[in-house]
This record gives sequence, structure tokens and C-alpha cells, in this order.
Amino acid sequence: MCSASAEWSEDDIEDCLGLVHDSLLQAELVESADSLSARMLEVLGTFGEAEAFRKAADGKGVLAFEALGQLARRVGRLEEILEAFRDGAPPDRRGFDALQRRLADHGIEDEMERGRAEEALLARPNDDADDD
Repeated sequence: MCSASAEWSEDDIEDCLGLVHDSLLQAELVESADSLSARMLEVLGTFGEAEAFRKAADGKGVLAFEALGQLARRVGRLEEILEAFRDGAPPDRRGFDALQRRLADHGIEDEMERGRAEEALLARPNDDADDD
């Protein structure tokens, strides 16, 4: 259908563009899944050592902060791409979104909190306006 032709209908063009779009999304999906999987193998592999495994089994396993950030970024990208493929409702991401905000704000928490407080003040309706 997407062969070289002198006369293409609008439907044919839309179908071809749809195929290209789907192909690009699938390529991104594979790339994102591959990246996440490779990092997960790395992170989970650290628990293959006897001592690390024992600590994890005792509830004292530790995930490095850097690994947490990398995994969150990769899962975030994968979630973006999966939105195009999901038929049902997406998973509840409130906790994940909060983690991403905390990671983004890490090291500048005070400044970000002041900014959010200022935004909240600006967003509030002016209660004094009714007194005029």
C-alpha cells in the first residue's frame, strides 16, 4: 500500500503515516524496554552476591540513590511510550510521580518549596476584593 504511486488518496497517505508512526513508537518502546532491562539486570545482579542477598532477605537491602534515579527516568520514559499502546486505564502513578518530583528537586528542596508556596499564594483568590 505504501509503494511509490503517482496517485495517492488521502486515506492511503494517512494509512502510511500511521504505519510510520506506529513503527517509530514500537522502535522507541523496544529501545526503552531494552535500556530499562539492562539497568535492572545490573541493579538486581548486585543482589546475587551472598552477603547482599542475605541483607535483602533480612529486609536490609539497599538500592543506591544513583540507581534509583536512573531506574525512575527509564521507567518514566517507558510509561510515556506505553500510553500509546494501552487499551485500559494506566496504573496508579501518584507515588511514582512524587518520586520523580523529589528526584528532580534533590539538592534544591528549599528553593522548590518556596517556589511552590509562592505559586499557591498567587493562585488563591483575593479575599479582600469582596470588601470594596
